Amino acid sequence: MYTLTIVVHVIVCLILIGVVLLQAGKGAEMGAAFGGSSQTVFGSRGAATFLSKLTVGAAVVFMLTSLTLSILSADRSLIPTTTKSTTSSSAPAEADSNSTSEDTE
Repeated sequence: MYTLTIVVHVIVCLILIGVVLLQAGKGAEMGAAFGGSSQTVFGSRGAATFLSKLTVGAAVVFMLTSLTLSILSADRSLIPTTTKSTTSSSAPAEADSNSTSEDTE
């Protein structure tokens, strides 16, 4: 599940980058008005709505995969949140018999 989510996340990242780079800037219409070439691959106004919808869709999937990865990575944490004692409680160590024999003499 974690690996699949990472693969989907990376693919959506690449799609989002490509879609944003395909969109024309806000100043592109002004350049076309003065004789510049207008790049109308998807039609005169169709590109803006198609690419903007694709951007929104990719952004929503990106956010969902980001949240999913953050939830899944909390389970895969390297540092445990609770520490468990590995040693069992035992009786205290007994006193050394050599040190008490000197006191009795």
